[in-house]
Amino acid sequence: MLTLGEITEAAERIGGRVRRTPVVRAGDGLWLKLEQLQHTGSFKPRGAFNRILAAGEGAAAGIVTASGGNAGLGAAHAARELGVPAEVFVPETAPEVKVRGLKALGAEVRQVGSIYREAFEAASERAAETGRLFCHAYDQPEVCAGQGTVGLELLEQVPEVDTVLLAVGGGGLLAGVAAALEGRARVVGVEPAGVPTLHRALAEGRPVDVSVESVAADALGASRIGAIAFDVAVRTGAGSVLVGDEAIIAARRHLWDHWRLAVEHGTAAALAALHTGAYVPAPGEKVAVVICGANTDPSDLHG
Repeated sequence: MLTLGEITEAAERIGGRVRRTPVVRAGDGLWLKLEQLQHTGSFKPRGAFNRILAAGEGAAAGIVTASGGNAGLGAAHAARELGVPAEVFVPETAPEVKVRGLKALGAEVRQVGSIYREAFEAASERAAETGRLFCHAYDQPEVCAGQGTVGLELLEQVPEVDTVLLAVGGGGLLAGVAAALEGRARVVGVEPAGVPTLHRALAEGRPVDVSVESVAADALGASRIGAIAFDVAVRTGAGSVLVGDEAIIAARRHLWDHWRLAVEHGTAAALAALHTGAYVPAPGEKVAVVICGANTDPSDLHG
């Protein structure tokens, strides 16, 4: 069971290795937490640093991870900073911008399969063969606790916040933030209608496999919600809403046109929930949206 104590320990462990990202006011009762300004362009280094540091000598031989891109970038960055080798398995469909980033960070990149699950299975086998530390993209206690430090920061920056909207793929960010804010603020996960991992799990009472069909699949491409995220969501009453691809594309464009923020489609899903009415704040409700990833090709944002 992920606890606030574990997240507080993570904050102490990774302090000085990750950026404290800013919050900007985006309207009456609305804030944006600009986590896309984190090292490697997403929140993922938080969990990666915590996983590797918590393992101590267990990570000396190196790490192995599987990722649609961002988790791999976060793990590769943390490994480089801590002086351990990293091997990252990604689907063949991973965006080239993320593959280039992984190589630039010194990671050995292996492209396997067309979806995240296939890359994950190959990475798991590789970790078992080599004895290297396996860093899960979203479903390990240390990883979720590291991601939860986003919630601790946000609560310090906007102590009056009532609700936090954030994108959900495998659920590591939701697990950490919901646990960090338990009893203080509600977390609502926003998912593409074509990849409803949390939504389906809450409806059926357990994590289940879903199809992966969305413009945001490169970042939110997990086919099943993580067990930790599901448990935390049930325990804390975290909700889930769905948005369509057209709304995601429009929200991504809005963030560029109005804020000059070039973000991933997966990131834009959280804001799309407000634009479409998938989530409607109550009068006076204070809402923060986590802007969680910027590893995108911005060429289609011009014009």
